[in-house]
Amino acid sequence: MDPKEKMKIPRQKMPEQKPEVRRGNFQEVPFGYPEETAMLEAKRCLQCKKPGCMKGCPVEVKIPDFIRLIAEGDHWGAIKKIKETNSLPAVCGRVCPQESQCESMCIVGKKAEPVAVGRLERFVADLERKSGKVSKPQIAPPTGKRVAVVGSGPSGLTVAGDLSRMGHKVVIFEALHKAGGVLVYGIPEFRLPKEIVQAEINFLQDIGIEVECNTVIGKADTLDELLNNGFDAVFVGTGAGAPIFMNIPGENLIGVYSANEYLTRSNLMKAYLFPEYDTPILTSKVVVVVGGGNVAMDSARTALRLGANEVHLVYRRSKEEMPARTEEAHHAEEEGVIFDLLTNPLRYIGDDKGKLVAVECQKMELGEPDQSGRRRPVPIKGSEFQLAIDTAIVAIGNGPNPLVPSTTPDLKLNRKGNIEADLRNCKTSKRGVFAGGDIVRGAATVILAMGDGKVSARSIDAYLKDPAWWDLPTPEPEPQPEKAPKATKKPE
Repeated sequence: MDPKEKMKIPRQKMPEQKPEVRRGNFQEVPFGYPEETAMLEAKRCLQCKKPGCMKGCPVEVKIPDFIRLIAEGDHWGAIKKIKETNSLPAVCGRVCPQESQCESMCIVGKKAEPVAVGRLERFVADLERKSGKVSKPQIAPPTGKRVAVVGSGPSGLTVAGDLSRMGHKVVIFEALHKAGGVLVYGIPEFRLPKEIVQAEINFLQDIGIEVECNTVIGKADTLDELLNNGFDAVFVGTGAGAPIFMNIPGENLIGVYSANEYLTRSNLMKAYLFPEYDTPILTSKVVVVVGGGNVAMDSARTALRLGANEVHLVYRRSKEEMPARTEEAHHAEEEGVIFDLLTNPLRYIGDDKGKLVAVECQKMELGEPDQSGRRRPVPIKGSEFQLAIDTAIVAIGNGPNPLVPSTTPDLKLNRKGNIEADLRNCKTSKRGVFAGGDIVRGAATVILAMGDGKVSARSIDAYLKDPAWWDLPTPEPEPQPEKAPKATKKPE
């Protein structure tokens, strides 16, 4: 097709459950593209000679190539092309913020809505999984080297997959009883079905990766013990699992949860299927969720599905400053979450039995920008008010998991307790130990963690081939192009 004709094709909508239906179940919200729709969307790609989209992909997927194959009807070729660099395509197609990554640099997006890269990736990944004919990548001959991966979240799974293809023996150590990290305990079923995460993990095991659950590194073994007992290198991807609170009065009342606990009970421990699963969770009538990120949206939408009559999302800035994905905020509003913007909680109020009964909040206004570039919220005097609630979920962020650093004294940390690592190569201060994802960055996105996994795999491979690599200077990265302007249309 002529490029002008391609530009006339509108971005294809993805069918999904209606809001009034989906708020009553935990089934996945979007249904995915039918084949005809996917092929039409793929034809929107201009097949640029210098594709900006690839510069925006932390896991280096050859985006124009796999989209061209979809447009030509070669869906099996498309999934093989994706899997050359990405071991978790079905996950990425669902939870990666494509609007601020690959799609933000799409040339089509300069004049229209960008090509739906994530939806197309999901299409071929789902097609492969449902067929039962999962293609395996080419594996290099065994090198005899062994690598320990601590944590089975997105960074750990990515580094494991890449190192296995390079011929190294990889063992993943996971503290919980199921592998997947934040993909299984943090992201709800309606956004990322757990059978999909398990399918991706099964694929990694099929290419030779061992997964040892219920193994707490830092307790069962330290990093030094791993390095002294047969492992040639270690990757630490233990994430950000320590919840952060506001330190306001009443946070110890019955009914005040961290988002971490609330979502873990529902997602990993299946509280939403109670009493089929015996994990208890409070039955709520009126819920307040504090925060404006994706975790806050997940918590609010989960509370609705668990039967709350009313869910308020309390966020101290305006909607424009909200860090959550536009699509997630849009879905939350459609489902009935009430957005109390420019509002900040001051204290939680309990009854004589220590149970939460209300929250006192204060209205805010936006002042000058702070270090994040967002306008700083400033309290409005005399604007305090109380809201009767029975459950509060605090979703303002998480700190680094402290266990591995606390048992590794020569592992350098920053002032927030994150492991210090050079993100150009993911080397830490301890020889042979690499780190990436949220334990280094702080709470960030799945795709950035996966990007760190890819960088780490290349670095570990270089180190295993020549230990002198560790002492070589790291070259500066190439400058990145500017992102294309975001589409101004509302999400579909």
